[in-house]
Amino acid sequence: MHASQLTTPPSERRFWLMVALGGLMVVMALGAAHYMEVSGHIVTGMNNHVVWGLPHVFAIFLVVAASGVLNVASIGSVFGKADYKARAPLSGLLCVAMLAGGLAVLSLDLGRPERVIIAATSYNFTSVFAWNMFMYSGMFAIVALYLWTLMDRRMNPLSKKVGLAAFVWRLILTTCTGSIFAFLVAREGYGSALLAPMFIVMSFAWGLAVFHLVQSVIFAWNGMSLPDHVHRRMSRLLGVFVAAVLYLVAMHHLTNLYFARNVGFERFILLDGGVYPTLFWAGFVVAGSVIPLLLIYARGFGRQRDTVLASALVVAGAFCALYVLIVGGQAWPLNLLPGATVHSTFYDGQIAPYAPSLPELLLGIGGIAVAFLITTIGIQVFDFLPRDVSKPASAEGQAR
Repeated sequence: MHASQLTTPPSERRFWLMVALGGLMVVMALGAAHYMEVSGHIVTGMNNHVVWGLPHVFAIFLVVAASGVLNVASIGSVFGKADYKARAPLSGLLCVAMLAGGLAVLSLDLGRPERVIIAATSYNFTSVFAWNMFMYSGMFAIVALYLWTLMDRRMNPLSKKVGLAAFVWRLILTTCTGSIFAFLVAREGYGSALLAPMFIVMSFAWGLAVFHLVQSVIFAWNGMSLPDHVHRRMSRLLGVFVAAVLYLVAMHHLTNLYFARNVGFERFILLDGGVYPTLFWAGFVVAGSVIPLLLIYARGFGRQRDTVLASALVVAGAFCALYVLIVGGQAWPLNLLPGATVHSTFYDGQIAPYAPSLPELLLGIGGIAVAFLITTIGIQVFDFLPRDVSKPASAEGQAR
């Protein structure tokens, strides 16, 4: 036996290295969750006012983007677009992976993770959270069935029907996620019916941005190139979704400004709130929306690497937008008694302080690591690569 036969192929070594890296991040997240559970949430930046901190920003992003990333499969199966249909299996895998990562963060951030059993067995149907227990579990089941119809030739005739069911289900799921905030009328930053459709459009943009990034990494890993016509279609679609998100966010803030009781909150978020206006204008509007639109549509741009950069900026802007919405909405004081001044030791009438802690950050990154591991192992074990890739990039270079 030759020595070369004993060595591990480079691709296999890279795979195990990535698995080890993802596993390390998951272990660190579990350690952070254990530390917070044993020591109490006093070791985090959260308090009596800000009860949803940085882990919820990661969790909501993963859940919303999981719904949106399945849009690639829906365009192929429901609307019959062949270029997107070739990417449907990868789209379904990413949906399951990101949903699992988001729910892992949510369950570990409860402080008492074992109480998930109570949430799964005792339902209060007046609560949006109870609705979501059905929506999340149903999403796993429908997407698993959808992947079966896509990857088993005997089940292919059912793919369109199951794809339509998945399309409707994920719209309802994202509506429920947005309604968690829309139904919180006591919070001046929430309590708007616009949040439900805004979350749906956000899911389209964020999910497609994640898909662009993952697809680019997979193609680079396997020495493949994305066909130009597919790139143009997906890139322009991302631009449409990013512009739609920007429009709905603007309408949400304009609606709040129309009501006098919300002017103080809007001034806090947009002008006077310290880190929140910075994240909103610099992070979400400029870096997460305007620059990606320029990279997609401006003359001299629009190449594949420009789209990858635009997608990365959209994801970064998504985290900024969610941080402002979730944390900023809680930092603004509750107006418990309109027209009266309330004083106590619990920051009543004052801006609540919040600074994310390292355990919170590690827990949030752990959710991404869970999604990363599921995706990496899934691609290695099963055939999730798009079928329209004709030749490796190196072969194209030699042909030229």
